[in-house]
Amino acid sequence: MLEKALKGTKAYWIWVISIMAVMGIAFLFYLKQYHYGLGVTGLSRDVTWGFYIAQFTFLVGVAASAVMVVLPYYLHNYKAFGKITILGEFLAIASVIMCMTFIFVDMGQPFRIVNVFLYPTPHSLMFWDTVALGGYLVLNVIISRVVLDAERKSIPPPGWIKPIIILSIPWAISIHTVTAFLYAGLAARPFWLTAVLAPRFLASAFSSGPALLILLCLLLRKFTKFDPGKEPIQKLALIATYAMAANVFFVLMEFFTALYSDIPEHLMHFEYLFLGIEGKATLAPWMWASEILALLALILLLNPGTRRREGTLVLACITVFISIWIDKGMGMVVGGFVPNPLGNVTEYVPTLTEIMISLGVYAMGVLLVTGLYKIVLSVRGEVRA
Repeated sequence: MLEKALKGTKAYWIWVISIMAVMGIAFLFYLKQYHYGLGVTGLSRDVTWGFYIAQFTFLVGVAASAVMVVLPYYLHNYKAFGKITILGEFLAIASVIMCMTFIFVDMGQPFRIVNVFLYPTPHSLMFWDTVALGGYLVLNVIISRVVLDAERKSIPPPGWIKPIIILSIPWAISIHTVTAFLYAGLAARPFWLTAVLAPRFLASAFSSGPALLILLCLLLRKFTKFDPGKEPIQKLALIATYAMAANVFFVLMEFFTALYSDIPEHLMHFEYLFLGIEGKATLAPWMWASEILALLALILLLNPGTRRREGTLVLACITVFISIWIDKGMGMVVGGFVPNPLGNVTEYVPTLTEIMISLGVYAMGVLLVTGLYKIVLSVRGEVRA
């Protein structure tokens, strides 16, 4: 079925070539980083994880969010998700591949990543995160391939795929839980040392992922003959609403714990993120923007009238996505390093090289989604014919 991604209109190929051009430019920047090392990034001795790991953390959540359409459709027989479940699974595949690519570009010597498999260390959370991501990718590839092939032949999926689908549901939750444990297990970083981190990660994932899927479905409806229907869009919006409310609640609990306990080691990170320390406040405007967007998104989603209107729903989904991208990415990762355990403030700003390489990885993800969705639409076009 992969050949279906190689057939398309002139507009389709202009879009594909444009994406590949961005990837090509980004690859030139990566060659520069590969030659000079991570010295071309904004990382330092104090801030060892930056823009790359921020994108990795955010995209793991997008990948895990596929469970929000898989679980209702396969376990509860919610037929309204029938048209979009495969889209969620393909979005998860592209997201996991982007996650792995961000890890690859973050390594000073990228080929050292094979040591994770050559010398496995079961007591390392990094090892289990690799296993979780790799396993989740394999599960989604198998499920989407088998289910789409059955749809193409107009027959029910084989019975043996059901246990694999059921296995993918807790596995989806595990990939983001293990990612949260990577942070929460570092006792020297008080900002991450909280038991609510994993639930917060999952809540943010289950709001940003469905929000992105809604936007993709609406784009497909605008530029193709695919119509996901109004009901699945509204159900996804409802899922995003509950998850975003939970995410905001968890963030408020973090604020209360830091402010009421007044523990300096924990409070300093929030002070830096929202007010700045010693005149250094690079992230403060971004964090305030994230919180304002989160509040706006919550207002738009909780109000049934604005949630049901397509125009305001699109605005709500965009604000959800951007808010969580800022908070869960740069805010969560960089905020854990600044100030350092000694109280010193060493700010981090991503360089042009980091931004361009990251743009290239996202372009690769867009290319994957484009190709995979083209296959889905082609198969369904054949079935209708």
